[in-house]
Amino acid sequence: MLELTGAHRAFGGEQRFYRHDSTAIGLPMRFSAFVPPQAASGGPVPTLFYLAGLTCTEETFPIKAGAQRLAADLGLMLIAPDTSPRGAGVPGEDVDWDLGTGAGFYLDATEGEWARAYRMESYVARELADLAVGQLGADGARLGIFGHSMGGHGALVLALRHPGRFHSVSAFAPIAAPSRCPWGRKAFTAYLGADESRWAGYDASSLMRDTRCPYPEGILIDQGLADGFLHDGQLLPEVFEQACRDAGQPLTLRRHEGYDHGYYFIASWIDDHLRFHARALGIER
Repeated sequence: MLELTGAHRAFGGEQRFYRHDSTAIGLPMRFSAFVPPQAASGGPVPTLFYLAGLTCTEETFPIKAGAQRLAADLGLMLIAPDTSPRGAGVPGEDVDWDLGTGAGFYLDATEGEWARAYRMESYVARELADLAVGQLGADGARLGIFGHSMGGHGALVLALRHPGRFHSVSAFAPIAAPSRCPWGRKAFTAYLGADESRWAGYDASSLMRDTRCPYPEGILIDQGLADGFLHDGQLLPEVFEQACRDAGQPLTLRRHEGYDHGYYFIASWIDDHLRFHARALGIER
């Protein structure tokens, strides 16, 4: 059962915040939903799922990205889940900012106590998507997914693992090859175990190499060139770029001088992403 915890009128629609008991996670989960004015007509509306990055919550995107104005014009619902379970009681989940609370990596963990609640793939791609279609008026035939950093990784991976569910995908500064970077290796070792052969299923570059053009209308990625995490080797967009070439997957990877990793960067290009998804979902040409 959904509990509405907050609602704010915005651009003719409504920015809402929800809490519910998750069957996938086994704990209460929170998410935000911008419901556009077109939903008032009673028909289903195309919907984008936005996955936020490390340390973020369901509030980060609706507060910082500035997406609601154009989403209202286009008739897009925007749903943003929290980035992990909260209060799962896993030893060590609150020790490091890049593992555990706020760092679920949008996968289903298989190791130890992590496996009990850290099931973000099942939560986002199945439970939350079903809930959005069944209770919020999302159009199940017109769902897209995008995200930032860890959430960009999640968007690419969930799109590649669930192409029948998500019909468009984009990302801002994604962790594009997590098996090769410190963030990803730390998370994958904890959540999936030390056997690196098991990591490929949650590595967008590996998944892309094993497929053939799953998104023929293209994938959009924006990357700031003043992003410190790019220079630290955490993001590796060039690895995903090469994987797309090998798979024959159309990719628009835009590199922007002077832009960093934060939400000023995201807000600068958010309209392009919304229009990209609108075209892919058939609501703007």
